[in-house]
Amino acid sequence: MHKQLFRFAGAALLAAMAQGAWAQDIKIGYNSDMSATGSADFGVSALAGARQAVDEINAAGGVLGRKLVIVARDDVGAPPKSIQNTNELVDNEKVVAMLGGVNSGNMLAWMHIVQQKKIPTISPSATATEITNRYSKEPVNYISRVSMRDLDQITLLAAYAARASKNGKVAIIADTTGYGQQGAKDATHVLGLHGITPVANEKFGPKDSDMTSQLNKIKSLGADTLIVYALADSNAHVMRSLEKINYYPVTLGSWANLSSPFLRIAGPDLAKKMIFSASITEDSTPKSKALYETIVKRDGKLPTYVFAAHAYDSVKLLAAAMEQAKSTDGEKVQAALDNLGKVDGVIKTYAPAFTKENHEALSYKDFRLVRWVDGKVVSIDDDITRQMKPEDLKQ
Repeated sequence: MHKQLFRFAGAALLAAMAQGAWAQDIKIGYNSDMSATGSADFGVSALAGARQAVDEINAAGGVLGRKLVIVARDDVGAPPKSIQNTNELVDNEKVVAMLGGVNSGNMLAWMHIVQQKKIPTISPSATATEITNRYSKEPVNYISRVSMRDLDQITLLAAYAARASKNGKVAIIADTTGYGQQGAKDATHVLGLHGITPVANEKFGPKDSDMTSQLNKIKSLGADTLIVYALADSNAHVMRSLEKINYYPVTLGSWANLSSPFLRIAGPDLAKKMIFSASITEDSTPKSKALYETIVKRDGKLPTYVFAAHAYDSVKLLAAAMEQAKSTDGEKVQAALDNLGKVDGVIKTYAPAFTKENHEALSYKDFRLVRWVDGKVVSIDDDITRQMKPEDLKQ
């Protein structure tokens, strides 16, 4: 009887110890589409990068001597689901920080929750300018970003367009989503700073697959350079429509073209003709190559490396802020994020990543122009990029 009680007590003690150890884990929430839309590859990739950063941090002793854990939720590309996920992660899972998702509209739908509850949040993928601006006038802004803001991408694309166009005739075509139309608006503005008024600003529906009518109009106006702002599958259909009318202007787009649907729908030959923006490539540095190969070895694949790199750096910054704050308290961690010392990431060394006034860790100075070649994203190396100077980058 005594032995049975002893065994029972021992088992209860071990269970309690295990429960206590679990309670000590530091949880970071991740809320993104990972299954439903054309951007799901981005969400899956960002999660892979975040988990790799956590693995490395835990192997080195964790944060504040505790294990770091990513608690992930799929928002299936739907704002109501993303709001539900955020409430669950904050209220039930008790996450102390958040990583935002792929879709800007979804993130904008739930940001008020983390702002009100003082949960430091970093977007490693969503690009809408409003994400970091919405609470910028509050005493504390809990929303930061390690990603490529739309306006910064346009700055680089417009500078290239201004150099690439031989006749000064640049056209814009964008889908009718908020993403596409804000991109078109930004492109018009930045081109104006270069003294260029677009000869056309065409639109198409996000589910359209034939844009030959709009592109024939652009062709008739003599545009030799085209800026496309849309999501991956639409960008691919633009390229196929260009092929139909045998019209191949210098074609520029956003990092949405990093998605595998673009490569699959356009095909390798047409995909190669689109120049787009990115912050890093798989082989841009030895460190980047090593991260890519490690994740692929672990997971078997990595759909879109750039998003993994952004999330990887985001977790590194959150961990560094917790260590600097010596706490997981939201106010203290955010104060540390706004005053971090040097942190080595895979994209760059952040020194600092953020300030109280600036919650963008990356700017157009950190971006590059790339294209698909043989199934890989590679940096552009041509006369135009070599001629570009810092003063070309106007906002």
